[in-house]
Amino acid sequence: MMAAAVAAGGAPEVIAQLENAAKVLMQRTNYPETERMSSKRAIFLHLILKLHHLPWSIMNNASMLSTYSYHLENQNHHLLFASIFWQTLACSILTALLSEFSSSSKTSNIGLSMEFHGNCKRIFQEGDLRQIFMLTVEVLQEFSRRENLNAQMSSVFQRYLALANQVLSWNFLPPNLGRHYIAMFESSQNVMLKPTELWRETLLDIRVMELFFTVHRKIREDTDMAQDSLQCLAQLASLHGPVFPDEGSQVDYLAHFIEGLLNTVNGIEIEDSEAMGISSVFSNLITVFPRNVLTAIPNELFSSFVNCLTHLTCSFGRSAALEEVLDKDDMVYMEAYDKLLESWLTLVQDDKHFHKGFFTQHAVQVFNSYIQCHLAAPDGTRNLTANGVASREEEEISELQEDDRDQFSDQLASVGMLGRIAAEHCIPLLTSLLEDRVTRLHGQLQRHQQQLLASPGSGSIDNKVLDDLYEDIHWLILVTGYLLANDTQGETPLIPPEVMEYSIKHSTEVDINTTLQILGSPGEKASSIPGYNRTDSVIRLLSAILRVSEVESRAIRADLTHLLSPQMGKDIVWFLKRWAKTYLLVDEKLYDQISLPFNTAFGADTEGSQWIVGYLLEKVISNLAVWSSEQDLANDTVQLLVTLVERRERANLVIQCENWWNLAKQFARRSPPLHFLSSSVQRTLMKALVLGGFAHMDTDTKQQYWTEVLQPLQQRFLNVINQENFQQICQEEEVKQEITATLEALCGIAEATQIDNVAILFNFLMDFLTNCIGLMEVYKNTPETVNLIIEVFVEVAHKQICYLGESKAMNLYEACLTLLQVYSKNNLGRQRIDVTAEEDQYQDLLLIMELLTNLLSKEFIDFSDTDEVFRGHEPGQAANRSVSAADVVLYGVNLVLPLMSQDLLKFPSLCNQYYKLITFICEIFPEKIPQLPEDLFKSLMYSLELGMSSMSSEVCQLCLEALTPLAEQCAKAQETDSSLFLATRHFLKMVFDMLVLQKHNTEMTTAAGEAFYTLVCLHQAEYSELVETLLSSQQDPVIYQRLADAFNKLTASSTPPSLDRKQKMAFLKSLEEFMANVGGLLCVK
Repeated sequence: MMAAAVAAGGAPEVIAQLENAAKVLMQRTNYPETERMSSKRAIFLHLILKLHHLPWSIMNNASMLSTYSYHLENQNHHLLFASIFWQTLACSILTALLSEFSSSSKTSNIGLSMEFHGNCKRIFQEGDLRQIFMLTVEVLQEFSRRENLNAQMSSVFQRYLALANQVLSWNFLPPNLGRHYIAMFESSQNVMLKPTELWRETLLDIRVMELFFTVHRKIREDTDMAQDSLQCLAQLASLHGPVFPDEGSQVDYLAHFIEGLLNTVNGIEIEDSEAMGISSVFSNLITVFPRNVLTAIPNELFSSFVNCLTHLTCSFGRSAALEEVLDKDDMVYMEAYDKLLESWLTLVQDDKHFHKGFFTQHAVQVFNSYIQCHLAAPDGTRNLTANGVASREEEEISELQEDDRDQFSDQLASVGMLGRIAAEHCIPLLTSLLEDRVTRLHGQLQRHQQQLLASPGSGSIDNKVLDDLYEDIHWLILVTGYLLANDTQGETPLIPPEVMEYSIKHSTEVDINTTLQILGSPGEKASSIPGYNRTDSVIRLLSAILRVSEVESRAIRADLTHLLSPQMGKDIVWFLKRWAKTYLLVDEKLYDQISLPFNTAFGADTEGSQWIVGYLLEKVISNLAVWSSEQDLANDTVQLLVTLVERRERANLVIQCENWWNLAKQFARRSPPLHFLSSSVQRTLMKALVLGGFAHMDTDTKQQYWTEVLQPLQQRFLNVINQENFQQICQEEEVKQEITATLEALCGIAEATQIDNVAILFNFLMDFLTNCIGLMEVYKNTPETVNLIIEVFVEVAHKQICYLGESKAMNLYEACLTLLQVYSKNNLGRQRIDVTAEEDQYQDLLLIMELLTNLLSKEFIDFSDTDEVFRGHEPGQAANRSVSAADVVLYGVNLVLPLMSQDLLKFPSLCNQYYKLITFICEIFPEKIPQLPEDLFKSLMYSLELGMSSMSSEVCQLCLEALTPLAEQCAKAQETDSSLFLATRHFLKMVFDMLVLQKHNTEMTTAAGEAFYTLVCLHQAEYSELVETLLSSQQDPVIYQRLADAFNKLTASSTPPSLDRKQKMAFLKSLEEFMANVGGLLCVK
């Protein structure tokens, strides 16, 4: 009603009525004031104020804030001396005002444009918002002077503190809004304080900052108020932008802030409720203020700041460890500790402003503290409560709990980095601690063995000492792994420069032979080897972990496996894999300088590297034999094996070990204990064995290897499926296990594909694929087997399609088409109506969509050179065959589309894979879309419409990307009566509305713009009609003219529009200006 009155042109009258209503509302009655009434007044009044910011009212009407001030002052001349009632009401009104003008989701739906809301916000933030802040500061100042506050006064105090927090967390709009009209309404998390220069006098007044420190010191023991006051300080710590006139003012502000912070934090015991807020303050200071400003403050002050950061990091680390022990739900210290560690990473990685070694002593303290928190007493404080009482037993830890190396990966990475900065201290420390634990572990296991020999039936043994040792070793190995090597995903792993420099620096003091002896004698105590102190410290640290591994191996040989920790076994192979990726056969070409001890111990063509490869391989084989039932440990073990063979240089050493050949034969024969391994572990083991087969061997040896590894797999498979009674026995457990093991092995073989082995592997796998299709018939009622068969095809297509030339690709297309035909026949009439079913029950659909998508990927990524890589490997002929990727994919779409109901699209992975697939099809084969049967065509168009209107922004973007090639196809075909032509006309209206009338994710503007331009080219008359309809609905002549000018300018650079790249780019640029100019004009809230 209010918006209608405004639109009708009676705005001044409406304002006058509303102001009168406001005065009535502001009057104090004799009835008791309730919270609800106060809230209702606030909501009514903030709408009045918003309407007051209409363009025609800005100059002619006094700010509504003065209306409030007038009535508030009438109560007792000043808010500061007003009653609790007036102070509470005022705060409710001001809070509601801020919510209304903040342009967040809290903005009222009053039927006005986004541009209007944006203009209101900008005007409000430069005037009234500052007045509100200054008023709030005055109130807080008055309260902070009072000694004793009663409950009601405390409540008011808290309201104004929350109000100050709201102002300081304001997401300021820049003076020139530009494209921000829509984006500003998307909720922003963790907004940094970036006011305009009009706020300079207010916020750079040191008294304001000091007030918030004073307030916090006064109320810090009140949990709720402390969070607000610390949030205010955190926002003030993030102050940046045009509010600072120059660098000097930034330095002054930062110096004063740090002084206030240190006065507040030093010498007090931090409350639980303060931890997160204080860490945010430190984090913001370090991340927001430029380094040159941080280093320009007085040296003594900066030194005190870093010392305080160090103290807090260590303190929060200890409290976080205690939270972990007590299994608290709210891990406030853990979160705060993580934030401080991130701040350390930001500081220590800047070698431009801080000289080398600047942070070494601080790094030592944080590192020592971390280690101490994770070691048992007496060396550490793990599992001790604040009173020194031992905490929960180990057995209480949930088996579902995430592994520490994943759960605390960020923490460990930070601690590892700090350890490298202080390598001189941290590497010898870790070595000493590990060697001590190895000695103690060895002694404990020996005592248990003697106890068992002395009294075999003595019952249970107290494992408390062993458990403590295992937990110590667990954390020491994790820290060592993160210190010696970085996480590398998709990059070449390199030895961290700090570790390399540390080794090079001390290489003149090192005796290479003694170093090699310590490395090569894991069964002996390091200190028993003469000259052990003249060894390379990094290699000695590695050898300490090899000694842990050796103790484990000896315990297994002594039948003490039941006393060992599978977790320790996991940690050992995880570390060895991480270490081998980075250090084993170190490539000199990747480094400016290389450590002589490293090169001698692990370099190419050295006895050290050959020995360590043999040792690691022995470890793998032992683990697979002993720990086959521990799936995570077995999986980590085969991942280590893959690391040993994935690089050709390492694989060349592996195949020289007799153990490798024995392992290959044993796995090929599927003899125990390898056949007990889980299917996923067997798959990875097969991948490793195949990769190893491509090491450097002479022709006869290579032929012998493939005969040993691949032939038995093929032979056994054929023996099973060629039995006359296979149909009858196929469901027997033994037969199903054989089939499953073969299918898993085939996936592993496909995963091992590289450009130099694809010829051999493709030909080998193609022989299987035909038989796999036969199995689809046999196991059509066994979903897990059907899924595994499809997965073989998915892996082959995923790993090999990009290397296949035309004839080989056609072989694969034919096989995939036959697979889909069999699947279709077996699923004919099958209804997918169980909306309560779990997503994994639709795994077959997901896999088929993945297969089709993988086949399409060849259009984007193609490394084939006809069939050159297959020369000498049965070159196939493509004559008289014409199955294309399009045939297979469209057949698959015919199959999938009818099954993909709206209910199935509620499953995220199915939905994303489905839309990814149909977008690929539209991009690659747009000409095939009009040829689809009518019902399937309608289904596809409906899917695109649904994706644009009801799905996630990612799916909407995919649909927009699909529209462009469809519209281009229509333009080429020039068939104005086709179904696709009519459908694109409908999509023009959808995209037009999306861009002009609806709130949308700004990241989609490019995809929407490209689709829009192509659709406009195709339907120029319809586009003109849409514009005319929109303009004719505008009653405000100013808005009408702005829109008309904007639309004229939009198409001026492309009149008439045509499918020309240059014109299209000009249109997209014009669209950007169009969105900046009128993007918020028609989008209404």
